[in-house]
Amino acid sequence: MEFWPEFLATSWGREFVAGGLGGMAGVIAGHPLDTLRIRIQQPVQSGSINKPTSARLLRHIISSEGPSALYRGMAAPLASVAFQNAVVFQVYAILSRYLDSGNALRGEPPGLKSVALAGVGTGALQSLLLCPVDLVKIRLQLQTAGQDTGPASIAARILRKEGIRGLYRGLSITVLRDAPAHGVYFWTYEMTREALHEGCRMTGEETIGTMLVAGGTAGVASWVCCYPLDVIKSRLQAQSQTKGEFPPVKYRGIVDCLKKSVREEGYRVLWRGLGTAVARAFVVNGAIFSAYELALRFLANHRQRIAMEES
Repeated sequence: MEFWPEFLATSWGREFVAGGLGGMAGVIAGHPLDTLRIRIQQPVQSGSINKPTSARLLRHIISSEGPSALYRGMAAPLASVAFQNAVVFQVYAILSRYLDSGNALRGEPPGLKSVALAGVGTGALQSLLLCPVDLVKIRLQLQTAGQDTGPASIAARILRKEGIRGLYRGLSITVLRDAPAHGVYFWTYEMTREALHEGCRMTGEETIGTMLVAGGTAGVASWVCCYPLDVIKSRLQAQSQTKGEFPPVKYRGIVDCLKKSVREEGYRVLWRGLGTAVARAFVVNGAIFSAYELALRFLANHRQRIAMEES
């Protein structure tokens, strides 16, 4: 038997493929806003009085670097996000069913407590995949005109100058950010879709509007709860240094970055760019969950039609 028909005949195979398609849809939909988020989170340059607003920064990037600059660094997450997001949704499905095996045996969806716990476990595991990709993406997004190098060149430079540990710079803060955020993420999605369309978790009959709103709300909730950690993560991953190189890096770790950022720019720095992140989160996660749910149903129905035709 050929690989793909056999692979898609299983529920986990369909969940894997649907998760990958959802992730790609999310990257394409939200990368420009993600570039704005990364740029606005960085420290104020010496000589600057105020940090530009998101709207002003957007106009500056388009006028000085062109619209394509908003998509700089998209190749890195797009090349890997299909696999990464496929793993995320697959791990989440397995963990949620395992944590609520009684419901799974009865053909019922897992309870919200199991959903949240499965999300926390999924977030912690996916950090191992996300950290190197996110680091390369951030370095690409912080390039200016005339510095255009691809993700492979950035990754090779990091490996050459900083070693394998350089690719995993910020892993601890990524885990601290993603584990609780994914718990909130999946819990909010399941709760919201059920509130908007009662019984849909059992029947799978919700509308595309429900998918978009529930997915967008889940993304916003997860970002709001972890945003200060994301600011620290972006700053830590933006800096690079070869061992023994001078001057030393500005931030020596999570706590040091937190203290220096707050001391220099006030507590408001921990929420800088939140509006852009929230707008992006709604668009991206509405696209992710809609693409995931629609792909999952298409693959399931396609499989059923094939089975009926064979019989």
